Amino acid sequence: MQDIEPYYNWLEYYNSEEDELSPFHGMEYSEFEFSKTIYNYFIHPQWDEFGSSTLYLKVLFADYEQEFAIIEFIGEWNDSLHNDIMYLKRDVIDIFINNGIKKYILIGENVLNAHCTEDDYYEEWIDEMDDGWIVCLNFREHVEDEMIAAHIDQYLLMGAPFNNINWRKFNPQTLLALVEGMMQKRLGAAV
Repeated sequence: MQDIEPYYNWLEYYNSEEDELSPFHGMEYSEFEFSKTIYNYFIHPQWDEFGSSTLYLKVLFADYEQEFAIIEFIGEWNDSLHNDIMYLKRDVIDIFINNGIKKYILIGENVLNAHCTEDDYYEEWIDEMDDGWIVCLNFREHVEDEMIAAHIDQYLLMGAPFNNINWRKFNPQTLLALVEGMMQKRLGAAV
């Protein structure tokens, strides 16, 4: 797990440590000191802590004019034991919402498990964004199944066509356009 780094090819577009509006502004990282763990496994030091002991993230991109953010995750999404969604909502998302972000692309290919229970924070997240949305890209099938079983999918768009996107080949704005196009097709098919 220590070899899995957050995606770094967009650093020319955005760096959360340099973004004065980011919850991670001013963070400094070591490339050599591995101190963060998920259970007993060390993870790469570039991942950001937000209060959870099993889930870490990296804000890969935020654009306040286009009102969207792309966030990559690693670990276990555990609302049952660790209330990860509460920490995520209070310590990261609330800051972005207060600065106008209302579209979220969550990348979950490194989320290994999910244990979801209450949907209060997910509902609050959606309710606080006018015309906002949350899309989950490349979450593993069993993680999606857990979120669906907990009825979290009423707040997060997930599944086909969002679970097999080679997002690394796009720049952030192109990925946003692709996701919005997929959402339009999905909503059009549902009507």
